[in-house]
Amino acid sequence: MDLVVVDIGGTHARFAIASIGEDGAISLSEPETLHTEDHASFQTAWEEFRRRQGGALPDALSMAIAGPVGGEVIRFTNNPWIIRPALVKPKLGVERYCIVNDFEAVAHAVARAPEDQFLHLTGPDEPLGSEGTISVLGPGTGLGVAHLWRSGGQYRVQATEGGHADFAPLDLIEDAILARLRKRHTRVSVERVVAGPAIVDIYQTLAAMERRSVPECDDVEIWTKGMSGEDSLAAAAVDRFCLSLGSVAGDIALVQGGFAGVVIAGGLGYRIRETLLTSGFADRFRAKGRFAGLMGSIPVKLIVHPQPGLFGAAAAFVAEHGMNQ
Repeated sequence: MDLVVVDIGGTHARFAIASIGEDGAISLSEPETLHTEDHASFQTAWEEFRRRQGGALPDALSMAIAGPVGGEVIRFTNNPWIIRPALVKPKLGVERYCIVNDFEAVAHAVARAPEDQFLHLTGPDEPLGSEGTISVLGPGTGLGVAHLWRSGGQYRVQATEGGHADFAPLDLIEDAILARLRKRHTRVSVERVVAGPAIVDIYQTLAAMERRSVPECDDVEIWTKGMSGEDSLAAAAVDRFCLSLGSVAGDIALVQGGFAGVVIAGGLGYRIRETLLTSGFADRFRAKGRFAGLMGSIPVKLIVHPQPGLFGAAAAFVAEHGMNQ
């Protein structure tokens, strides 16, 4: 069968057609990416995708959404759209649908993706465990967190809001980042430090510590300059981001019991993959005091599937509707 799969984040809504084989195998069409700010609602974005597909779409849908998915009204964490599940069928003209948290979908992708879709980052260079818990997190507009549990060839996925846990600084620089953020936020969560937009506050903090006057730049510009090495201060901000991401990833593994593996996901994670390999990410991941040995035994990977959210949305539909896996 065919179905529409959608991955909606704070900035982009990605659409594709997924084909499910008789054995449950999943294949995706070339995705279409729409900017959420260009559309008043999900329905108008849906109508634009339908227009691009020639005016007709399959009557099944699976959506991966950046935010909690329970309740009568679903609100996005980082964009103004809302979705009312009770209206999905009549408004969109579908017969069956599935709605999951975006990182719940990514966890489904982690469970189903072949080994060649993962890049090894640190820990033992071996496949993710076939038994136990695997933690999944990824920086984007926010910080997505989920985990999956494997046993006896089966798996279950659990969405979380781990990106909203409290940020815990580990050195004087992170103390300064926290102090800057506290001027605007009574409570500072980890996604204020390890999500894409956070690079602005990291950059401005480093500049203040060096008593340097720097122009106001948006996050895209800082990431671009930092990744290219064009701006040494921006490069230092990128490296600091990687350190903090390593700390947060290790904390999440400890909290979730993700000892069968940790997977970094998301478009930003993929873009900084080479920097992660050469940064202090691995050292910070292991730096958990008495548990450093345990942390060093966990395989840490980065999923390199080009569209894990869309692939995972299709996998979630397969799981929810009892199709072959």
